[in-house]
Amino acid sequence: MFNNDIFDRNIIALSEKNPELSSRLRKADTHPALYKFLESKRGDIIPAWLSPNETVQPLHSMMDPKKEAGRLLATVESESFLVLLGLGGAYYVEAALARNDIGVVFVIEYGLSGLAELLGKIDYSRFFKDARFRIFVDASDKELEENILDLYQPVLYGGIKVLPMRSRTGQDLNQFIMAGNAVQAAIDRVSRDYSVQAHFGKRWFSNIIRNIRRAETSNEDWPEINRAAITAAGPSLSMQIPDLRKKRNALFLIATDTSLPCLLHEGLVPDVVVSIDCQQISYYHFMDGLPESVLLFLDLASPPLLSGLTKNCRFFSTGHPLTRYISTVWKATPLLDTSGGNVTYAALSLAEQLGAEKIELYGADFSYPCGVSYARGAYIYPYFEKMQNRFNPLEAQSSAFLYRTPLAKISSSNKFWYYETETLKFYRLKLEEKSEKMEAEIIPAAGGGALLNLRQKLHQGKTRKDHSNDKAAMKAEKFLEFYRDEIKRLPKPEKNAAEYLASLREKERVIFSTIIPLAAAIKKSGDFSCFTELLEAAKAYSISQIKASL
Repeated sequence: MFNNDIFDRNIIALSEKNPELSSRLRKADTHPALYKFLESKRGDIIPAWLSPNETVQPLHSMMDPKKEAGRLLATVESESFLVLLGLGGAYYVEAALARNDIGVVFVIEYGLSGLAELLGKIDYSRFFKDARFRIFVDASDKELEENILDLYQPVLYGGIKVLPMRSRTGQDLNQFIMAGNAVQAAIDRVSRDYSVQAHFGKRWFSNIIRNIRRAETSNEDWPEINRAAITAAGPSLSMQIPDLRKKRNALFLIATDTSLPCLLHEGLVPDVVVSIDCQQISYYHFMDGLPESVLLFLDLASPPLLSGLTKNCRFFSTGHPLTRYISTVWKATPLLDTSGGNVTYAALSLAEQLGAEKIELYGADFSYPCGVSYARGAYIYPYFEKMQNRFNPLEAQSSAFLYRTPLAKISSSNKFWYYETETLKFYRLKLEEKSEKMEAEIIPAAGGGALLNLRQKLHQGKTRKDHSNDKAAMKAEKFLEFYRDEIKRLPKPEKNAAEYLASLREKERVIFSTIIPLAAAIKKSGDFSCFTELLEAAKAYSISQIKASL
């Protein structure tokens, strides 16, 4: 029988974190009934699914549902992000939340009226109030994927585990299969991001801190442009150079750092060079020098060595939480979209920021045409020449570089063939996706690489942003001291990551987010028994880097 008091108690508890769902549940129609409520041998309430032919399917053990849930949860590793397919009587939820080493319990359900029925019979309020608990009802696959991406941080929660309630998922099989696919898609995206954080987290942090002084005094006037050319370092650039040379005076030339030596080798000087790589190997792109007239646009996480190459340096922020914090609190640093994962994508974002109406792409092969990796003059050739010997000749190094990852050989319609990797394909698709959202017309030059599927469009008006008033709020030293003290003041966690995050004030949560990529790298390189140890190690490392810079 539906109990209004229990229902109201559940709705009030749920509304604290999910008022939208609470409002929908208040309006839900619980007739006809989808559940029948039974009693287990030890007296627990067991929801049972009513099929159209009135057969009853209990969702839990009729003997001891808590013991059943405990056995199942024993298979879940510590520090887990747990996805439960189906709520039922919440015995799985109860067993999960009883463990402090489980970070988040993410429940997926379908059928608003069925959930309202459950809430009118079973008291879930203590679970709804728990900082680790989330429930999503009738969410699309896209909504589920985005919510998992928002909540799941491998550095905080470790692995992700999906537990289906078989007796429940069988009733809405197609929807729960869709949910499982959405979870897997989110895992794939998070895994890519986390592996990058774990590899570069320390370098990003130290580079950003060491670039602060230079960023304070860098001149922030950005040029305004109309028609631009972007050069990547694909092999097609070598045969496209003559056409680019003819048009040079009519184009604002933006070079990726990889293509800079290729241009200089051909006697072409760009107006701008863009660099986003945090590794010291980026310096190889500048071994032939950087002409004094060229503007150098750097990610705040770029190696500090690069900013010392020229007085004409401009910094931009990216998706790293520390660069965004710096831009918000200390000095407004233009945000470039670098989510495409490569410098050509970043150069396209820069052209967009500068207001370009037409953008021509050169050397953007996103493949290895005829088995060649880079255009003439690229850094890789003198690098291989320097490293070669009788046992490791230039040809062997070039071949090893080319075949270091699996390749697919593809014949194109213009009689060329090329090798494509999954990474290069991802870069190409991301650039195509970005072009769809841009106002500018993007024109790829004919080449031998993978064909870019870019829709022709008419420009609809400039989107250039003014950066002339982007001044620092305080001296670089004062900001570094301020940031150091904010890290020091982060409270020490007592339990798990989810409860710690819920306990933080907004300002503390922002500071904490700035060291998450760093914590990922520290976690990879060390053995930490709990979240508390990891957080203290990340705080200590960040403070030491700031101290060294001061």
